[in-house]
Amino acid sequence: MENSDRKNSIPILYVKGNYYECGIEMGRTFASLIHSFISTSKLLNEHLLPVYNSSKGREVFDSTLKVVNERFPQYVSEIKGIADGAKVDFYKLMLFHFDEIIPNITEQKNSEFESSGCSTIYLKNSTLNILAHTEDAASECLNNFYIVSAHVISNEKREEKYTALCYPGHIGGYTMGYNNYGLVFSINTLVAKKLLPNKTPRHFITRALLGARNYDEAIQILKDNGVGLADGFSINIAFLRKNLTNFFNIEMGPAYENNESQTNIKEIVGDDNFIHCNHYLRMNVEQHADYYMKGTKARYETLSKFPPPISKIDVINMLGDTSHKEHCVFRSKPELTTKTICVGIFDFIERTWSLYKENPKLDDTPLIILKF
Repeated sequence: MENSDRKNSIPILYVKGNYYECGIEMGRTFASLIHSFISTSKLLNEHLLPVYNSSKGREVFDSTLKVVNERFPQYVSEIKGIADGAKVDFYKLMLFHFDEIIPNITEQKNSEFESSGCSTIYLKNSTLNILAHTEDAASECLNNFYIVSAHVISNEKREEKYTALCYPGHIGGYTMGYNNYGLVFSINTLVAKKLLPNKTPRHFITRALLGARNYDEAIQILKDNGVGLADGFSINIAFLRKNLTNFFNIEMGPAYENNESQTNIKEIVGDDNFIHCNHYLRMNVEQHADYYMKGTKARYETLSKFPPPISKIDVINMLGDTSHKEHCVFRSKPELTTKTICVGIFDFIERTWSLYKENPKLDDTPLIILKF
């Protein structure tokens, strides 16, 4: 194995109830992982909390929470449930979900902390149809994440059934997973230079997507008309209908000019392949010109130099690549603040989600295979 510190286990929770009840079971079940993450997270303790404890930071936190409470009270209730179940401070979990919004707006962003990033490949040909994704996150998440398979029943009798990979203390949606309506997705963080107050953080938009019943509803959720997105991300999304797969990459940007998220939609039609990392490819949004941007562009260039993939092995070799001296696609060097915590491959023909914790190029046996 490439990394002896990678544990060959991924816990899964099956849960049913309303938003708060599902949250509290997540918190109770994964309390030790959540406590460990909160105590060791450099992002939280050295970056987010100092900003939160400033007068301006607290003001932005409160105004953002007000927006989220008005827009998505059910997901705030879910986070409260996680906090209560794990017996941790609610505001600390909420800071994770607000991500870089408060430091950016208060101009207290610390370049030492590299945002999480991921690499994604979509491939469709006459024999294969897959979405493959490296989940790259803070190194504290390396053996500290889990899968939640939830059946949420709200007071409005609207059901959500989804399965998603989750960071400790986080609601689902901002990684990869699927729902019972045929939606399959993965997320790439995009780093706009200017983020916005009084808008919706990306974690809540992507959580809402887990309930999307069709493409039109997903687009409506993404646009978030009336408020709009505070930050940015790219979503690789597929909708399965019988033997058909409609695949889209949608780049999302902050709602700078009106109360609606910026969106740029690219549909992959016919047999083709597609690559996305953590910088805007099509949308004109100013991005951070820092170490993080160098890393994502280096990974994209590495993947683009490969011959067009035609098999699952080709895709595995690409996502498992460690050839770059500084910015590998599969990130595992001990000194990195961001690491590849797992690789997920969705097979739309077999209807399977395979997860690898080791580099799949070196160990091509999935740790777990889920059916969707």
